[in-house]
Amino acid sequence: MGKNRIIEIDFIRSLAIVLMVSYHIAYDLKEFAGINIPYESNAWFLVGKTSLILFIFVSGISSIFSKNTTKRGFKILFLGMIITAITYIIFPKDYIRFGVLHFLGICIIIAPFLKRINNYLLFITAAFSLILGFYFDNIVSKTWILIPFGILYDGFSTLDYVPLFPYLSVYILGVLFAKKFYTEKKSLFNLDLDFRFISCISKNSLLIYIIHQPVIYFTIFTLTKIIIK
Repeated sequence: MGKNRIIEIDFIRSLAIVLMVSYHIAYDLKEFAGINIPYESNAWFLVGKTSLILFIFVSGISSIFSKNTTKRGFKILFLGMIITAITYIIFPKDYIRFGVLHFLGICIIIAPFLKRINNYLLFITAAFSLILGFYFDNIVSKTWILIPFGILYDGFSTLDYVPLFPYLSVYILGVLFAKKFYTEKKSLFNLDLDFRFISCISKNSLLIYIIHQPVIYFTIFTLTKIIIK
């Protein structure tokens, strides 16, 4: 295992990546190859949602260990905007307005502020974020400006959507968990095992997130052409 790596965080992040890639493989196989995979079923919905929640939660935990979170947050937000531009060109009706990278970018930017808040107040903030999410879910707007907060307009459609409310609550809980259990910035488990593969996935999670969909799509497109011929 790499020096100073926290294996349980690497494991959770790697699990989130595996679940996410699995869900997107199922989605792409049905949408682009016509294979009857019920990715809209409750089971597949649970896979996708679990991946998202784990990824956000562990990102909140990891913010405790980052020194330059603001710079990293703007970098991730910028990558999110690039994905917005690309998906607008390819999928103009369903392009990503505010996806997971936009969400994480903003959360990481405000992480230094969250870390300074008293734990009890931070928990109240998480609860308030969750309540706002359910409240905003019942509101319909006439503008796209409120999309980041969880307020949609009629006809809204997108490939990926992770609003600040209620998901900010998950990120805050990650920050709280880290403040409670990782004050020494050490693993909670003393395991003398080789976890290099898991650590490698975890360290490259952002890269995997960015490239996995194009790779899956290109692979399916290529195999489909070969089979048809």
